[in-house]
Parts: sequence; structure tokens; C-alpha cells
Amino acid sequence: MAVDKSKRDSIRMSMKGCQENNGFVDNEDIPEQAPDPGSSADNLQHSTTSILASLDFKGVQPYAGMPKEVLFQFSGQARYRVPREILFWLTVVSVLVLIASTIAIIALSPKCLDWWQEGPMYQIYPRSFKDSDKDGNGDLKGIQDKLDYITALNVKTVWITSFYKSSLKDFRYGVEDFREIDPIFGTMNDFENLVAAIHDKGLKLIIDFIPNHTSDKHSWFQLSRTRMGKYSDYYIWHDCTHENGTTIPPNNWLSVYGNSSWHFDEVRNQCYFHQFMKEQPDLNFRNPDVQEEIKEIIRFWLTKGVDGFSFDAVKFLLEAKHLRDEIQVNKTQIPDTVTHYSELYHDFTTTQVGMHDIVRSFRQTMDQFSSEPGRYRL
Repeated sequence: MAVDKSKRDSIRMSMKGCQENNGFVDNEDIPEQAPDPGSSADNLQHSTTSILASLDFKGVQPYAGMPKEVLFQFSGQARYRVPREILFWLTVVSVLVLIASTIAIIALSPKCLDWWQEGPMYQIYPRSFKDSDKDGNGDLKGIQDKLDYITALNVKTVWITSFYKSSLKDFRYGVEDFREIDPIFGTMNDFENLVAAIHDKGLKLIIDFIPNHTSDKHSWFQLSRTRMGKYSDYYIWHDCTHENGTTIPPNNWLSVYGNSSWHFDEVRNQCYFHQFMKEQPDLNFRNPDVQEEIKEIIRFWLTKGVDGFSFDAVKFLLEAKHLRDEIQVNKTQIPDTVTHYSELYHDFTTTQVGMHDIVRSFRQTMDQFSSEPGRYRL
């Protein structure tokens, strides 16, 4: 029986193209042979070659994966479908939350600071700051000499008060010429050198600007008092009356410094309006030519390289056209004794309708010089 079984196994192996391994043949009639070390490698190679040659790969297709029908059958099952849908909607919700969070962060996060918000400003009254030529007056060169000191204070912006050509009245806020440097402070060349030095230190420069009024020595006023061309209406003029050698003003409006804000001019034979000193007549900002003149001055200094302005007395730019008396704070007070600025409600001489439009036009003028990165003009 053992011989028959061995023969059957041998026949099956032959049909499969395999060689019989005598080590597994259960036949006692076949003598064992000693292995030949020299021929083992050759026999292995010959056996492998014979097996590969005898195999027929024709008609064998590569594994194509799970059939579509089977795939659909499994994918439609609840245990696969439900987790898949949960993961899908979790992904969608996560993406939407991420987008919403990004938008919220951008919208709510503080914006980058502008240069005028990054650090303190150092205000300089030039006449008393640093005297470079020992003449008893501070000057622009003196400011330039102290820039290292200012930088050491971690100051980011230098603010220089009025240095325009002017009289000594009211801390030089009665300007005679908006385009000239007062000689006691230096020259325009000194100013240009100062601007360059300030920017070399990484600092910004803003200067005072007083659009509300000029000095009575200004060329505009001199032309206006003689009714010369367009300058006739550059200031606020109105007829006054005279009784017993006393000028009666058009209304009870008061100057910031007290007493009437109207002063009689003998050349024009009218009163002009001044919110501050009588040597500082108010410009007529209801005149478009005046507005354009001021914007041209703004352009002039921006071209010189200044980074911004401190606009002074802006709320006084316009006055009511009707010229009605302002209301007394103490209505029982005798009107002739009302001489102090605080004794009236200044509803007709400050913050009038149209003032913000004028300021907005100043801003638009400055925006023309703010297009370069980092050159926003304040």
C-alpha cells in the first residue's frame, strides 16, 4: 500500500511539472544516496528553471480588487455609511469654522499701528529749545544738534511749533507769510537740512499750521483792506457805526482774549472780525479762493518733506452768516458788562456747519502725498 501511495504522489507531481524529492519518498526499496556537495547548487538552479519553464501564465489576470457590485453592497451598509457621512460632515463643519474663525480674527484683531501711534511725540518751541549761534534765540540748527538726545528718549515724532515769519505777538501764531521761515530761526535751507536729518534718524516731523487767521501784516490783509481784486473778500468785513467817538460793532461777539471780536480799520472804513488778537484777523473760509490758498500752502510744506501738521484753532474756521448776538451765560447780566469770552455761549462762532467739510478737504489734499508705503501724512 505504501508503494502504491508513493507512486500516486510521484505521478501527481509529474503532472504538475514538479520533481520528486527523494527525502520525502516513502519507499524502502530505493537506497539512500549520499548528497553531493558539489552538485547541490546546480541541482537547485536546474530545478527552479524547470519549474518556471513548465508553468503556463497564459490567461492569468492581475488582481483587480473588489468588484463594483460587491463594493456597493458593502458601502451601502449602515456600519460603513454612517461613519463615512459623519466624517464628511465633520470635515465640512471644521472647514467652515476655520474660515469663520480666520475672518473673525482678521476683523477683530488690532491693526498695525500707524507711525503716529508707535511712540511719543516731542513738542518743541524752537525759540527756547537750543541756541546754536548764541544770539539768545533757539533755532532750527539747534534742534538738529539735539536729535541724538531726542532719539535717546525713544521719541518717534518731532513736533515743531510755529516758526513762520511773524510778529512776536501770541507766540508767533499771527503769521505774516506761511511760506517763509522767521529769520531768528534760520533759513529755508536750514529747515530742509533739519528735515533730512530727522528722517535719517528714523523720526517723523510734524509742524504747527494756523489756517484760521493771519497777521494784519500779511500781504493778503494789506490787499484786502484796500479792496484789491479777489483779496477784498479774503477776510470778514462788516460795516460798523460810531457814536461819540466810539465804534459800535455789528454784534456782541467776543474775542478769546476778551472784549469785542470786531476792530475798525481806518483804511477800509469797516470792521474786520478776529477771534483772537486784533492783530490776527480771521480768514473768510466761506470764500473758495481762501480754501484753495490754504491747500496750496499745505502742498508746499508736504513737498518740503514734512510728515504732518498740527492744525490750530480749527473750530473757529467758520462763523454764522446771520451775525446774531450770542446768548449770555448769565441772562441777568447787563449786556454792556459782558466782556469775557466765558460769559457767552459761542454757538455762532465755533464748530459751524461746513467746518468738517473744510477739514476733510485738507485731509484729501494730504492724501495726495500719502500714496507711498510708510508715507501716510498726518
